[in-house]
Amino acid sequence: MGKSQQLYIKAKGIIPGGTQLFSKRPEMFLPDFWPAYYDKAKGCEVWDLDGNKYIDMSYMGIGTCILGYADEDVDNAVKNGIDKGSMTTLNPPEEVELAELLCNIHPWAGMVRYARTGGEAMTIAVRIGRAKTEKDLVLFCGYHGWHDWYLSANLADDKALDGHLLPGLKPKGVSRRLKGTVIPFNYNDKNKFLELVNRYRDNIGVVVMEPIRNYYPEEGFLETIREVTKKLGIVFIFDEITSGWRLNVGGAHLNFGVEPDIAVFGKGISNGYPMAAIIGRPEIMEVAQDTFISSTYWTERLGSVAALATIKKLQKNDVPKYLISIGKKVQEGWKELAKKYKLNITVSGIYPLGHFYFNYGDNSLILKTLFTQLMLEKRFLATTAFYASYAHKEEYVEKYLKAVDEVFAFISKAIQKGNPEKYLKGPVCHAGFRRLT
Repeated sequence: MGKSQQLYIKAKGIIPGGTQLFSKRPEMFLPDFWPAYYDKAKGCEVWDLDGNKYIDMSYMGIGTCILGYADEDVDNAVKNGIDKGSMTTLNPPEEVELAELLCNIHPWAGMVRYARTGGEAMTIAVRIGRAKTEKDLVLFCGYHGWHDWYLSANLADDKALDGHLLPGLKPKGVSRRLKGTVIPFNYNDKNKFLELVNRYRDNIGVVVMEPIRNYYPEEGFLETIREVTKKLGIVFIFDEITSGWRLNVGGAHLNFGVEPDIAVFGKGISNGYPMAAIIGRPEIMEVAQDTFISSTYWTERLGSVAALATIKKLQKNDVPKYLISIGKKVQEGWKELAKKYKLNITVSGIYPLGHFYFNYGDNSLILKTLFTQLMLEKRFLATTAFYASYAHKEEYVEKYLKAVDEVFAFISKAIQKGNPEKYLKGPVCHAGFRRLT
């Protein structure tokens, strides 16, 4: 047990839940052995507190570092912003430049507001949507953060959110008065959406969804939602926090030809610096002046500077094209190696955001944990997901797939012997939200 693991034991005693982000808990990867803390990072390499170097072939800062860790172009722009003063009584001009750039990339939009995290940005978007329609009910599809408006879905049914990324979320502390204000539907389930519209038609103010996550939209799915929301005067919001900037420079919805009323960006927009943007049609965004939406640190300079530098580099180097290419290579590698060793896995996700799943019932989580353990021993931060970055050059992918080849071979033999759990050095990883004890 190294310094990183020891520090996490200390953290759990003074930080409720151990970390600030659920997705960074070591229990989600390799309990007791995952190096929870880092000393430095560059490109797609990370050093833990003991100086051990790993190649990150997992989430790359939970999808934020689309260009790679400590990208020189973005960091230099931010350092210049620091030297000029990151915060004053006046506003930074970069926020106007960024607004113009975002609207040029998305011609349907005409106004922009900012936040610094995805969850709060989605809350702003929903507030604006409800303010415009003066109706409370929200229909949603996908994962949209931790705020009360979203988590209240589990007040009516504690499993309502289970199919939207994280199962087991508890709505403790969320006002019971919010019960029934948000209702889920599943991606590509057009009939369920239309059923909800027919049932609640006069009360729906907002429809929120990710334009794409694990699967591409079926023909007519997004178009139907757009047509219905436009007809009924419902504000239609695309959550592009995860999908944005990976399939093209901008929102993934640009590829599908469906224009929302509001789109929300975060994560990859600023390559690891806190930044989020809410863009939308002027007649809807102007309503933000009729409700109180205001926060001091939304006016600091560095978020806008980082976003400008990131977007310009994405454009200059056609980064999304590279992410698709490298992500495809990884996904095809998973499939070929699973076939080679007769492993039953399912591969899903757009190429820049790939996932695979072991299909072995109760043993699936055991195999996922074993995969992470064996890859960590080979100095890879790896789980059953790969978020592509511009720093993932061919040499890293080749090393990674060579390691996966060896690990899949070991797992295949472990399955044949009938007790793969005996190879684990610690507990099985968690699958969803669970309170730490």
